[in-house]
Parts: sequence; structure tokens; C-alpha cells
Amino acid sequence: MQVLHADNDAVTQSQQVLEIIQSRSTSRPDAILLEPLTTTGLVRAAEAAVAAGIGWVVLNSDVDYLDRLRSGSNVPVFSVTRDHTEIGRIQGRQFAALLPEGGTVLYVQGPANNPAALQRTAGMESTKPANILTKGLRSNWEEAAAYRAVNSWLRLSTNRAASISVVGCQYDGIAKGARRAFEDLQDAAERELWLKLPFTGVDGLPTEGRAWVDQGILAATVVSLTTTEVALQMLVQAIGTGVQPPRRTLIELASYPPLEKLAASKKLKAPM
Repeated sequence: MQVLHADNDAVTQSQQVLEIIQSRSTSRPDAILLEPLTTTGLVRAAEAAVAAGIGWVVLNSDVDYLDRLRSGSNVPVFSVTRDHTEIGRIQGRQFAALLPEGGTVLYVQGPANNPAALQRTAGMESTKPANILTKGLRSNWEEAAAYRAVNSWLRLSTNRAASISVVGCQYDGIAKGARRAFEDLQDAAERELWLKLPFTGVDGLPTEGRAWVDQGILAATVVSLTTTEVALQMLVQAIGTGVQPPRRTLIELASYPPLEKLAASKKLKAPM
């Protein structure tokens, strides 16, 4: 396996994939697993890969060209994704459990052009109660990027902990980066107020998100298996049997802790 990082740059990602597909090397891969950085899902690269006899697996995203590529293809073509809208719905319900009397959530989202981030936001908006307001902030899917984004946001004099009830984030790493930015505040009183707030995230890996909830670093996360793990298992089976996997496989999701437990243990009042 060769792992490539595009550093959240769609142009870099496209170039990396096309170089692999167009390589004359005898070590071209059997398949490419890709989490696309654009809404188009690198459709031209996907077409080129399948035409070259390279399988194409889309991770964590929905694209509209898979049926066409699967038609007559002799290589695996499929997607494994989370239901990002449902992730957002679970987050909206977590906010309701944390804020039964309403309040304001600082909602740190993924990149503005990222389909997963957009779907998670739409899902959250559909289930949060009307008495819960959100202040949106953008970050890349990295702890360091979230740290920088929150640091910049805090420089605005109007952004104070007294106006926020929960810090909700679309990824556990973003939540960790946001919390680190608050930990570095020079004003001790303001720092203490921020760190007393509930932080939430998404991913719930056993050694990260779930562990951080157990340690009290996060109040809640949305748990799902990693798409890569599931996709690799399906890919190996497909190559071995020659049978196409289902076009789209969804990963199961759950709130951690369960919503009932979260509501019972984290009843907060909106700030006066």
C-alpha cells in the first residue's frame, strides 16, 4: 500500500492521482482508494483509472458517476461512506441534550467546499431546536488548522465565552485543536470559562474521540467505523472473487455517550 497526502489541496490531489494512473511503471496499483476534496469527486481521474484497469473506491463521500463506471467494468468500483447528513442530525440532537433550555453553539465546521462538511451542517440544522443558535467557523480537517482558526477568531473582541454554551466540531481532531487554542489564552479567567464548556466532535475512534469523552476532554462524539478499514476488506474480497461490491455502503453511526445518558449528565442552562 502506498499512502499519499494532498494537504487538503484539491489540485494536488488530482495531480497525484493522475500521475499514478498515467505512470508507465509495472507497479501500478490494483485500485485507488480516495477521499475526494471536491464535490465532483475527481470524475475525470475516475474515468481514466477504470479505463486503465485500476479499481476506484470513493471514501467518505457521495458521487454521481459510480453507476456509469460500474457498467461493463471488470474492476471494483464502489463507495464506502458515512451518512454525513445523519452525523449532523446526531450532533443536533446532542446539542439539544446538552442545552435543554437553549443557548449558542460555536460550530467549527470543515472546509466550505467539502460535501461532508456541508451535509453535516444541513443535518445539524434540521434537528437542533429553534432555541439553539449557532455561530459558524471554518477549518480544514486537521487539529493544527482548527487551532489556527479558533486563535484568529478569538482575536475579535466580541468573541467571549460568556456568549457561547457549547463548542461543537465536525471532527474530533478539530475539537482537540479548538480546545488547545482556548488552553493557550493568556487571560486566566476567560480561559477557565472556555474550558468549562462542553466540546463535541465526530469520529469516535477508540484511542481518540471515545477516549477523550471518557477522560472528560470532550462531552460527546459521533462514533463510526473508519471507511478505509471497511473499504479495504471489501476491495480484497472483490479482487479475489471478481464480484463487484454494492455500489454504496454506509457505515453505522451512534452517539457516544448515548443521547439519554448525555441529557441526564449534562443538563446545562443557557447563559444569562
